[in-house]
Amino acid sequence: MHSDGTLSPAELIAKMRARGVSWLSITDHDTTRAYDEIEAAGLRLVAGIEINTTWNGSDVHILGYRIPTGSSPLAAATERNREHRRSRVDTMVAGLNRAGVPVTVDQVLAEAVGAHALGRPHVAKALVRNGMIRDVQSAFDQLLSRGKPGYAPSHHMTPIEAIELVRASGGVAVLAHPGRLKDEAIIDDLAAEGLAGLEVFYPTHSTQQVAHYRHLAGRLGLVMTAGSDFHDARWNARGVGMDVDESDLRPFLDLVA
Repeated sequence: MHSDGTLSPAELIAKMRARGVSWLSITDHDTTRAYDEIEAAGLRLVAGIEINTTWNGSDVHILGYRIPTGSSPLAAATERNREHRRSRVDTMVAGLNRAGVPVTVDQVLAEAVGAHALGRPHVAKALVRNGMIRDVQSAFDQLLSRGKPGYAPSHHMTPIEAIELVRASGGVAVLAHPGRLKDEAIIDDLAAEGLAGLEVFYPTHSTQQVAHYRHLAGRLGLVMTAGSDFHDARWNARGVGMDVDESDLRPFLDLVA
């Protein structure tokens, strides 16, 4: 894909068809370039994006659905996000070099051929491919997480700004994978600022979490959404797509249809 996935848009669509997925969206980080290459006849495709934002020093991801893939307020803002991603890679590589890890920016870029948005996974893959660490998870745990030599903080737009941009571009703003948040209090704040949906159904959400977020969505008047967050088989062994009752998603599907 064009951020941190490993399949081409055509390969991903083929997997979707084989899985029997009926509704789908490709939500690359900070780019919609995949939609320039998609042939999805017979599938119900919703143009989407995953926007990296920063709130109180933590990453918060806002999904935008039913968005234009050309010029828009959101497109201009995500271009700035991509520029930040590129400079962040330079900072990560410099930190690793100071710690005696000889990875280079060129090695990272080699892992991102075809990608439109750079990220930590590309650094991790470069470390693995060049024999500097055992696997991607070890790279994150030992070198790229907070407090480690290759960590570089994100300074993206705020989630409230992202929600405003999605809405200004005619889209529907959804909070991604709330089970990964450090502080759920933000959900109430974002709902008051125009957030439309909550990603209730997510591969790592437990049954208890799904019930909790279902209740929260109902209390805040948010539509429920689902996402497999598929990057490749190593990231999500369950593969593409999720089995969700259409009745649970119907309010969201009505918004983006």
